[in-house]
Amino acid sequence: MTMNDEMLLERFPGVGINHDNKAFYYGLLDRKLLIDRCGDCDHWFHPPRPICPRCWSRNIQPTEVSGRGQIHLLILLHQGPPAPGVSYEQPHPVATIELEEQPGLRFTSTIVGTPVEQLKIGQAVELSWIERGDKPVPVFQLTGAAS
Repeated sequence: MTMNDEMLLERFPGVGINHDNKAFYYGLLDRKLLIDRCGDCDHWFHPPRPICPRCWSRNIQPTEVSGRGQIHLLILLHQGPPAPGVSYEQPHPVATIELEEQPGLRFTSTIVGTPVEQLKIGQAVELSWIERGDKPVPVFQLTGAAS
């Protein structure tokens, strides 16, 4: 069955899905991390926007990234709003990953498969996927770590 925009909205209730970011959410359902890339100047950018922030082109192409990068920023949440699959009994890592496709291209998610006390800024990571609330969620793990 082919998913249409109405079905996409039903899969992500309460999320502000629009024409500019819907490819990102379709990608999640296919377990692909799609980041916008300008078809004219090749600049990558996230979050999705209707025009390239570098050259102002409207030739935007959601493109799958390799999923490899380095931890650029790391915070540990000890409390927060309820979220499916998130427990604050132990610190919950939130990391901004600088993706290898371009300096400054960053994506924020969580790190899985490694105790939080072993995580450090600069470590190499790779994309992985978990299920939360019947949807695939992009997460990262240390390169070479088992998921």
